[in-house]
Amino acid sequence: MRVLLVGGGGREHAIGEVLVRSGAELYVVSNHKNPGLARLAKGYGLAKETDVGKVLEYAEKFGVDMAFIGSEAPLEKGIVDTLEENGVPAVGPSREAAKLETDKAFARAFMEHNKIPGRKVFRVFTDVTEMRSWIDDFGKPVVVKPIGLTGGKGVKVVGYQLNDNEEAKAYAEELIRRDGRVLIEERTDGVEFTFQVFSDGKHVVPIPLTQDYPHAYENDEGPITGGMGSYSCPNGLLPFVTKEDYERALETLKATVEATRREGTPYKGILYGQFMLSRDGPVLIEYNARFGDPEAINVLPLLKTSLLEIAEGIVDGNLRKAEFESKATVVKYLAPRGYPANPVKGVKVEVNEKAVEETGARLYYASIDESFNLLGSRAIAVLGIAKSLEDAERIAESAVPHIRGELFYRRDVGTGESVGKRIKLMKELGREFEPNPC
Repeated sequence: MRVLLVGGGGREHAIGEVLVRSGAELYVVSNHKNPGLARLAKGYGLAKETDVGKVLEYAEKFGVDMAFIGSEAPLEKGIVDTLEENGVPAVGPSREAAKLETDKAFARAFMEHNKIPGRKVFRVFTDVTEMRSWIDDFGKPVVVKPIGLTGGKGVKVVGYQLNDNEEAKAYAEELIRRDGRVLIEERTDGVEFTFQVFSDGKHVVPIPLTQDYPHAYENDEGPITGGMGSYSCPNGLLPFVTKEDYERALETLKATVEATRREGTPYKGILYGQFMLSRDGPVLIEYNARFGDPEAINVLPLLKTSLLEIAEGIVDGNLRKAEFESKATVVKYLAPRGYPANPVKGVKVEVNEKAVEETGARLYYASIDESFNLLGSRAIAVLGIAKSLEDAERIAESAVPHIRGELFYRRDVGTGESVGKRIKLMKELGREFEPNPC
């Protein structure tokens, strides 16, 4: 089976590795040549991932049987629609179904119309005066969001106290003037977690939960990034997520897929729910229409089921199962100094791959070229896998000294102390629960 993978980040390196392990013959199209994927691929095309016509040309040149779309930007351009119209089945949602991620206002209205559980109060504004008046009348803390794709990097999602909504209004006004629209939501306090599922438009198959560390610096400080690391637990849950919370969040995703089917735009691919676990249970913060990055790096290496079989099930509407090893994982991303605002670029990184391998960790390349020069975004991920979170974190941490360059990372990703803070926060919110072992 010849599979075309679209995308060249750490997430795609993980997808490509597992596809090859499943017996696929891999071909890749991405903006830059990922050194990890270049070793796995039989053919590699360089093109903008959003240049749908060029991607189709490569698909036809390579004679692929199927495509797997890694990142969100090509989905917004209708890459799945174009490929399928030209006889190439693709793992990923259609342009219309992908609006769950690419248009946040659409997603909120979709949830409201279909009474999807986990909703929150929201409004979309095009008028500055009306927006300012509504925030004043609402009388509760709010969050201000752009409507479209932001890539998870430098997103100025602003939560405010009751007596400090002027900055929220100023940011919302800036977005209205720039984009024509803005999304205002009630603020939800709690701890975020990631719930990803496979879907063939009818069936939904869950993937182990993960938790991302979006802030650039330790102790959850600094600007929001694409994600500085993440962890998962052997039981597929998280220490602060109860079985009941898990079932409620899964019901949100199942109801979402069922609603897309009813509306004639069945959702096929990976659906990722970013949830906030509040005092009252899981609330959906946003949908993503693909694997998370870094979260894909946590879960894909644990797959016991063939990813190729899963991909075929998604495109055939015959998805059955996805089994994962019961192990803990920790991913730590190394990013260029200055990331996300002013990252160092064009500087060479030294990687002692043999020494990393001896630690038991795995390497995943992302925003770095074949000569190991930094391209400006998160560059290299290290993955630790073990029976316990403590051991997985130790393995990931032990790999970092073997990667040298103008890089920084978060030492606290997956540590007992950082996880303990999340458990403590949930208890401070009034949640009574016994933490799950990890």
